This record gives sequence, C-alpha cells and structure tokens, in this order.
Amino acid sequence: MPQDKNRQFLEFEKPIKELFDDIESLKQKAEKSKIDLTDPIRKLEERVIEARKAITQNLTPWQKVQLSRHPDRPYTMKYIDKMTTEFVELFGDRNVKDDKAMVGGFASLDGQTVMLIGQQKGINTKARQLRNFGMANPEGYRKALRLMKLAEKFNKPIITLIDTPGAYPGLEAEERGQGEAIARNIYEMCRLTVPVICVIIGEGASGGALGIGVGDRILMLENTWYTVISPESCSSILWRSWEYKEKAAEQLKLTPDYMHQFGIIDAIVPEPLGGAHWDYQQAADLLKPFLLDAINELKQLDPQERIKKRIEKFNKMGFWEELPVEG
Repeated sequence: MPQDKNRQFLEFEKPIKELFDDIESLKQKAEKSKIDLTDPIRKLEERVIEARKAITQNLTPWQKVQLSRHPDRPYTMKYIDKMTTEFVELFGDRNVKDDKAMVGGFASLDGQTVMLIGQQKGINTKARQLRNFGMANPEGYRKALRLMKLAEKFNKPIITLIDTPGAYPGLEAEERGQGEAIARNIYEMCRLTVPVICVIIGEGASGGALGIGVGDRILMLENTWYTVISPESCSSILWRSWEYKEKAAEQLKLTPDYMHQFGIIDAIVPEPLGGAHWDYQQAADLLKPFLLDAINELKQLDPQERIKKRIEKFNKMGFWEELPVEG
C-alpha cells in the first residue's frame, strides 16, 4: 500500500485528498511546535474513513471504470504476494518468447498447490512499458495455455486474475496470430479437467479478458468492469468522439451488479472501503475465501461432470428473442 504522501487521487476522491492534506499539515505543525495534536488528527482520520465509505456507496459506472484503473490499485503480482506463499514464476511460450504482460506459476494457497495466471500492469513508467500496459501478445496467451496444461497434468486447480484494457492490437501481434491464440485458449479452457476460477481484478476488456476468462466460476471485484469494448472506444465508434465515454459506460452495463444479473459472473467480491488501492492486504483477504470455497466445491465434482457444467454455463449466457417469419 502506498505511503500517504505518495498516494494518487482521482477527481471524485478530491474530498479525501483535502482531508489528507489537512492531516499532513497538522502532523508538520505538531512536529515543529512540539504540540500534541493527536486528537484532531484522529478525528480527521475518522472523517477519511467516512468519506471513503460515502464515495464507494455512490459510484457511477464511469467512476468504477476509473477506480479499476487507479494507478495505486493492486495488480496480479500483488494479489499473488498477499494471498499465497512459495510462488514459482514460469516463463515463455516455448515458441516465440516470454510475454511480460502475462505472468503465471505455481503457488501455495492455504497449503494447497494452485496455478495462478494473470495479466500484469507496471507500477511505474518503465515497468508499464516492460509489461506493455497489461496488453498481452499471442505468446502471452500461448504461455498461459501452456501453464494451464501443466496444471492439468499435475491435477492442480487454476486461478486466473484478469486485468487488461485488451489484447495487444499491434500489427506484429496480428501477424503472429492474436485472434487464433485467444480462440484456442477459449476452446481449450472449456475442456480442462481441473477446476478453473477466473477473477476480474481490474479491467476486463474484450478478447484480452476472454483469453484467460473461461472457467467454472467467474468472480468480479466490486470496483471492476467486464465488457466487449472499453467505454472510450465505444464512444468513439458510436459518437465519433471520446466525450461520451461516461454515457457509454452507463449503456454498456459493464459493472459487476449487471454482470451478476445477466448471469455472466457467479459472485461479486467486496473491496476495502474506497477501493482495493486503500489496503492491499485486506483486498487479498477478502478475495481469498471466495477462491478457497470455489476450489473446495469444484473438487467434489467428477472431471467430466465439471467440464459438462462449464460448457452448459457458457451456453446459457445471453438472451434473445426470435421473431416470427412473415410471408
């Protein structure tokens, strides 16, 4: 969790920032004057908690999109660090190279070995460039599939952590088969014989998310989004401008409550007050029981029964209306 002085604030978090500025001012005053200001500082800290709670309860879809992209938000490696022990990262797709935007490996989750795979964004400018802003190339998805097959070989559950603005759309990615790599992952994930749990921990956009998003259980953290296109891209297509991104976010119904209502996800995982970026350990502690419960439940099923239920789950998604043919 970032130190208070290094925290970054979104526009709608401005009331919290003002309180933090007041707290910092009092701390400096107390240090210089040697006056005990513990009580007023404590009261301001209580107001920070109240402000975090108030903001969380009244978020618009666009604000949830912004929170999912918060620069202080924990990414895949942070959840792995806070939830598991003995993580052994594995590299490469055995074909082209290692994609730094996709990470994965075996780890111990409360004493049981699991395969953890997820998109990783960078925590600073240099790391973001190295990680390609969490946008995987085809080799990233092939690496993920290789790790899934390895987990299947050793009969270990798979957990995927999804956080991407989309698969990398560059020319070289298309030349190396971006679409085929994602389609192959979707096909193969349907047939995995081990339990598969997918969690949207940030952005869940388009095929970039679906490439590691087919599982027995689909979870979303409460301040995340999951849809076929980002609000900005949707706005630029429909209105020829990014200015309508807030309206697009509303119309896309991309927040966890809608996803649960539509039957796309199985559960919404709560976050710390104000968002996961306020307390990394608490965010991990809130997610961990959902993963353990899902694994224990899915382990009771026969592998073929699990595959059957997984396919049925995705076949039932969506709704439509058939109109009578005239003539």
